[in-house]
Amino acid sequence: MSGKIVFFEGRNFQGRSYECMSDCSEISSHLGRCSSCRVESGTFMVYDQPNFTGQQHLLTRGEYPEYQNTIGFNECIQSCRMVPEHKGPFKMRIYERANFEGQMQELTDDCDSIQDQYQMSDMQSCNVIEGYWLMFEQPNFEGRMSYLKPGKYRNLKEMSSEDMKFNSIRRITESV
Repeated sequence: MSGKIVFFEGRNFQGRSYECMSDCSEISSHLGRCSSCRVESGTFMVYDQPNFTGQQHLLTRGEYPEYQNTIGFNECIQSCRMVPEHKGPFKMRIYERANFEGQMQELTDDCDSIQDQYQMSDMQSCNVIEGYWLMFEQPNFEGRMSYLKPGKYRNLKEMSSEDMKFNSIRRITESV
């Protein structure tokens, strides 16, 4: 199933619009500004900086007439990435230290607190084997988030400009 998101220059779906059905690394090349959007189908990760960088937020089907208030971005959406639909099992390995060292835990489901559930002091690397995941800065899926697709992540500290520590992990399913 493909996705479709429509960006609008003005709040409340006003002004020029741009339809996107795949990844877009620079929305400003299509619109002078993006102040509202509508996800017509699929799931999208949106970013407040071009090239899929900066603060991230997951958008599912629905309307976002003034997304600055609802998702907490101070600036406009600058880029977006479509999150593929995943049918099947979810699996990832998390490691206490960079380069897949230290204590390792295998996850197949959401984890609302890495420290409480696994007694890990930190999580600095991971290997996403199956599925698409969101890592959150705070327990209970709160705070800033980062999107992970299948692959090896040797140093999670390099994923954000700030020294962000991850405390909870959620699978991206249709019901997120």
